[in-house]
Order: sequence, then C-alpha cells, then structure tokens
Amino acid sequence: MTGRLGIDDVRPQISGRLYPAKAVVGEVVPVSALVWREGHDAIAAAVNVTFPDGSRTVALQMHPEKYNPDRVHALFVPHEPGTWTFRVDAWSDVFATWRNAVTKKRAAGQGAEELANDIAHGVESFERAAENAPAPADATLRAVAATLADDTLDIDERLGAALTDEVSEILVQYPLRDLLVHGPICEVTVDRRDALVNSWYELFPRSTGGWDEAGNPVHGTFATTADALDRVAAMGFDTVYLPPIHPIGEINRKGRNNSLTPDSHDVGSPWAIGSAEGGHDAVHPELGTVEDFVALLDRAEELDLEIAIDLALQAAPDHPWAKDHRDFFTELADGTIAYAENPPKKYQDIYPLNFDNNPQAIYDEIYRVVKYWADLGVRTFRVDNPHTKPANFWEWLISKIHETDPDVIFLAEAFTRPARLYGLAKLGFSQSYTYFTWKTDKKDLTEFASEIRDSADISRPNLFVNTPDILHESLQTGGRGMFAIRATLAATMSPLWGVYSGYELYEHEAVAHGSEEYLDSEKYELRPRDFAAAVASGDSLEPYITLLNSIRRENPALQQLRNLTFHEVDNDQLIAYSKVDSVTGSQVLVVVNLDPRNAQEGTVTIDYAALGLPEGSSFPVHDAISGADWTWGARNFVRLVPSQDVAHILVLPEVPAELRDQLSWRNITDYRA
Repeated sequence: MTGRLGIDDVRPQISGRLYPAKAVVGEVVPVSALVWREGHDAIAAAVNVTFPDGSRTVALQMHPEKYNPDRVHALFVPHEPGTWTFRVDAWSDVFATWRNAVTKKRAAGQGAEELANDIAHGVESFERAAENAPAPADATLRAVAATLADDTLDIDERLGAALTDEVSEILVQYPLRDLLVHGPICEVTVDRRDALVNSWYELFPRSTGGWDEAGNPVHGTFATTADALDRVAAMGFDTVYLPPIHPIGEINRKGRNNSLTPDSHDVGSPWAIGSAEGGHDAVHPELGTVEDFVALLDRAEELDLEIAIDLALQAAPDHPWAKDHRDFFTELADGTIAYAENPPKKYQDIYPLNFDNNPQAIYDEIYRVVKYWADLGVRTFRVDNPHTKPANFWEWLISKIHETDPDVIFLAEAFTRPARLYGLAKLGFSQSYTYFTWKTDKKDLTEFASEIRDSADISRPNLFVNTPDILHESLQTGGRGMFAIRATLAATMSPLWGVYSGYELYEHEAVAHGSEEYLDSEKYELRPRDFAAAVASGDSLEPYITLLNSIRRENPALQQLRNLTFHEVDNDQLIAYSKVDSVTGSQVLVVVNLDPRNAQEGTVTIDYAALGLPEGSSFPVHDAISGADWTWGARNFVRLVPSQDVAHILVLPEVPAELRDQLSWRNITDYRA
C-alpha cells in the first residue's frame, strides 16, 4: 500500500490477506513491513494490535532492521484465543529528523545564530507535541520548548534539554505523526496453546486387553484403555490419539497382514467403518458404550490428557450410509459401489465418499457426526487423508464447527504435495502431518526444518516418528540408536511431535522387503504389549521418551516453532541447531549424532548472534540428557556415542530481557529478508 508514504510487504499476510495467519496463546507473533519515503527525512512506524472482542487496541513501536532500515518490525504475544487484527501505520518522524539535523550541525561547529531556524522549528514541534500528550508528559514537552526558545541560555544547554532519554521516551509514546498513512488490516487466528505445543501418543483401544490364560489376545475396551492412560501420562504426553472407535464392517473384512481371506476371529481394520451396528456416530460394541467412552474422556482429563479421535470419511460396504445414502458414493456401470484404491494397494473393505453427487446432504451429515462427538467432549480430531476430499468442504466444516466450538483442533493427515498440505492449513486445519519421517540425512533435515520454520504463519507441523502405515526403512535397519535419534529430532525440531505405540519397544519388522508396512500390523489384528516388562528388563525407549517430554516442558525455547538457527558442524553425521523463546529468555542448543551405530565427533562453531552472546565469549551449558555441565566457546569439540547418548540438549543461560525482542526478531527474519 502506498500513500504519501510507502507501506509494503506487510507480514504475516497469507495469500494477499485471503486467509488469516496462525498463532496460539503465548506464542511470539512477528510483524514486519517495508516502510519508505522520498528524500532523507526520517520515518517512523507502529503496529496497532486489536484484541479479538475489539475492546482494546495497543500500539507497538516498530524498529528498523540493522542491515535493512526500510524493514521495520515488532513482536506481540496474544494472551487469549480469537481473531486478532493488526495494522501497520507510518508517518514522518519530525523529531528524529530534527535531532539528526541539529546534532550534525552542532558537531560541525554551528552556533545559535546559524541554528536559529532549526531552534524555531523545534520549539514549534515540541509545542505541538505537548498538545497531544497527557499530563505530566505535556508539561515536560512545554518546558523543553521554553528552554529551546530561551536565547539567554547557552546553545548546548538549550539543545541538551531536548535530547534527553526522558524526552525521547515521551515522544515514542506520544509522537507527532505528520503525513500519517494507514496500512492494510491483517488477521491472525489465535488458537489455544495445544494447537502448537503438544506431544501425541497413538494407541489402539482394542489392543489394551492383554492376554487370556491361554496366551490369546483379549479385545480391549474403553475401560482397559482408561487403565492404559496412566502409563501414557507418566511419559509426559499431552494427547492420546485413538484410531476409529466405530463398528467395523463385516463385508470384505481384511484378515491379518491385509489378507483377503479372514477367519472368524479376525477383527478387521478400524478404518473400514460401519456395519449393521452403526456408523460414524456409534462405537464398536466390543469397546463398550458411548457412556463408557465419556468415562474414558473423564479419566483422561483427570490425568491432564486429551483424547483425539479419528475422523475418517469413508465407509465399509455394510455402513448404514451404503444402504440409505448410495448417492454418498460412486456407483459403477455394473451397479456396484467403487471401493478405494491407491495402486497397487486395494481397499475392498472401504468405500470412499463422493462429495459431488449430493453435496448438501453429505455436508450436513458429516457436520452432524463431528458435532455429535464435540458435544460429548472431544476437542481434537485427527483427520484421515483430508487431501482426498474437496477443499471447500473443509473450509465450510471447520469454520462451522468453530462457530460453536472454537477450541476444537483438527490435525490433517496430509502426506501430500506442498500446495495441498499448506492449502489445507490455510483452510483451517490446526496441525498437519509432514514428510519428517522420510528426512534422515543432514541436508534433508536442515532443509525440512528451515521450511517448517519459514511456514509457521501458515502451518503447524506435527512430527510423528512412525504411524501404523509408516515404518521407515531407517527404523527397520538402523537399530535401537535410530529410534532414539528420530525421537530426539522430532521432539526438538517442532513443538508438536507424535509416537505410535510400539515405538518404545523398537518394533521394526516390515511385512516385506521394501515395504513400510509393519509385519503383523495392528491395523488388522490385536497387538497387546507388555510395556512394564520391557522397562524392567531395560529393553525399552520409554525412559528416554519420558525424559524428552520433560525437557520440552521445562524449556520454553522448545515450545517455539519460528526461532530456529542452525550452527556449523564440520561433520555431516552431526547436526546442531538452537532455539530461543523471547518471552522467557530460554534458549537451547541441540547436537544430534545422525549415525545410529558409530561414534561421531566434530567441532560445533557457535553463531553468537543467534544466541544473544558477546562474540567470542565463553558460556556455561548444561546437558539436559546426561546432566553434565561444561563451558563452551566459539568452537567446541563434540563426540557422541550412540550406545551412550545420541545427542546433547544443552540448556544455555537465559537471554537478558533487553536483548530478547532483538534476538527473537533476528532469528525470525534473517531468512525472510
């Protein structure tokens, strides 16, 4: 936007202000703009931040970047959910221009006579400023004007009265805003903090039943799931995600390892939703009743956990929709309904929905289902394959749910191309799965982490280390060290990370060479696990996962997404990065060995500007993993042995309060300039 002064490239701004930017309560939100004018006169800017209810607007002074004075910036931290708005204003900075002129002229030896016109302009300007300032600031400004006008005083005394820090601070609070120009109004949707800062744990309720006396798996219930929550809470997780809990179809039911020939004991895939016992608004009878599910929600709340359920918009052939709403599906020429395919995979037990035959009816039905679970107390939905459904449907559904339930979180299982992944985020999804699982070397990890940092205004990445569908080759062959490495990276690169049950037991066998499917996949059978025995024998990653979640909670720097900087390491098997929180001053430096089997060593070269430390200084570090304390400097030798520790998570001294905004902004904007 260009008026008498120029205001360009206001950020954050998504798709030309078509969509709001994202933030959560307590998150640092950076605002910047290019502000410019003709000539050499100074220009000033402020961002006016308006609270969601419109009751209050706060003006924050914007500061120029060190190496690009035309780009100005400010930070604000929203304290409540809702739609916040901001507007960048720019004006001719009368006093900065005046101070610059008289200071240079006086330094050049000009006296009172030569500065007469400048003095007169200063007197007039301070008198104007006094008219706009409340008491007692107005009296101070008038006194300055009087001193400037008093030609009986020495010129340095007259100018000195106008150049004090006190006067400068008053003029920042109550500026003269000549040639004022308003920028565009931009929106930021602020969600509850769990939308950004959260640790997820996925488990199948039906696998929580243990074994009978003969050693056969027993189908779990909501009650046995409630018992399993204690262990999850003790590990420090925040959200427990349950795959579909609805009745499972009988027609074309899959057997073990995706077999097309199930026997009578096979339980089928939970994603084949619906049978004669009900559809998306029912629960599998072997799990219990709706009342039992509500009791599970209550137990989770007691443990400070949240239950997320799966929203999988598809149906088994015997789902009630297939009988009552055939227009929800695609009917083939032979009169049958098309089942799902992702060649070479075939899903004969699942009918995908067709949103074009009768969109109003299908929209209304899905809204009814989601609202039903939200009314029962579900606050988080993990959405299965949202990129295979129309974009305008998601925009409609999420906004309609948020009309009555604004705190509901939607996680997109969007393993898809960037345009779709980020497009879904713009349409309202709170979080998204990512390609983290496939990023394993230093180059790919650096590019990936930089991308999720740069996209923080749009998308919140949830870094799952594994899923029931994805057992990456690195976990199949990398040994136990790789499990610790991947957990460390996920837990520290993003404030959101997730683990699928069995990861802590190092489950790594694939159904076939080259496949990412688990052998004896839990998608098709009961998989009870003896977690306690594994911990007792020392054969579990559970203590390390617990430690990671504890470190995340204790260090606010790890709860920020935007503030990440990589530090140079002279070994491609070692990666180092730091994070800072400008609210608390917390900062953490992470060094990870990417080789799961061999010791790796190298030198970490510190980027002092990213840490707010004097160049070349020494500083104490505390390793939150080993408990060791060291003194670090510009170059630091590191040796990490996977059999001992795969990483250092180094807690650094807090950033001094006066440097926090500057440091935070440096980390946010260096890659955007």
